Amino acid sequence: MSEFSLIQRYFTRATPGAVLGVGDDAALVRVGNGMELAVSTDMLVSGTHFFPDADPYMLGHKALAVNISDMAAMGANPRWATLALSLPSEDEAWLERFSAGFFALADKYKVELIGGDTTRGPLNLSVTILGEVPQGEALRRDGAQVGDEIWVSGSLGDAALALAHMQGKLVLRDAAFVATVSALHCPVPRVALGLVLRDIAHSAIDVSDGLLADLGHILERSHVAAEIQFAKLPVSAHLSPYLAQALGQYCALAGGDDYELCFTAPVARHAELVKLSTQLELPLACIGSIVAGSGSTVRAQNGSVMKIGEIGYEHFK
Repeated sequence: MSEFSLIQRYFTRATPGAVLGVGDDAALVRVGNGMELAVSTDMLVSGTHFFPDADPYMLGHKALAVNISDMAAMGANPRWATLALSLPSEDEAWLERFSAGFFALADKYKVELIGGDTTRGPLNLSVTILGEVPQGEALRRDGAQVGDEIWVSGSLGDAALALAHMQGKLVLRDAAFVATVSALHCPVPRVALGLVLRDIAHSAIDVSDGLLADLGHILERSHVAAEIQFAKLPVSAHLSPYLAQALGQYCALAGGDDYELCFTAPVARHAELVKLSTQLELPLACIGSIVAGSGSTVRAQNGSVMKIGEIGYEHFK
């Protein structure tokens, strides 16, 4: 099968939301009046971001999900994507499963695949996503203010807990592994939350490299500090028994791959956010506050400062 036959068979679909989609030297899109274009790229590399024998359907899902999560963090509506694949071989069964997973999520969020590239090489998956956000309304990292509350959606640490099991660092019961590995392989982008937060939050980011690492980007860009209450971190019943251990604390604070939204908002919006949690059927937890200074302080339930080792994943460390 030629490169172009591969693209035509597995990755070419109608793109009614684009002026021109797959099949030319470039795609053409038209952004709505009064809208700005939000653009983000993420790469998943075999052996770094996923195991080489990972289920291709789940890989297709995750390759797009991590990019849609970036749109959610910006308060943008995801619209279009491009996909670049480096493939070690022409494996039609793998391609069938991968494209099925990719397009299942694309259909859910009405994202159109409008271009990309394929080449032979080590297995790498790179997606660029484009979304729309009203002019001047994008959520950014540089808007946190002293006095803001810090919030997190969903739960933290399950993906890292599943990975720890897969790496032999601990042993989970079958039911716990099934539940947590779903968080690792099939993250749920919080698009609906991001869209509503445009009118509420001062700053936002998605948690991909770990809560402390990603919150740290907000703190750095906003020139502020954070006080985190460890007891208020939202964790599942699967992770909770490990929180007294260093590994459990790492999963919750620094493990990453959660793809939840971390955001800051004025105290005056607290009750509104509690109500929003019910409306979206999505847990929202207030975990601390923004203070003057720099960096993050994590406090135990008795108020003492916790000693934290790693704060998140870094590729070149």
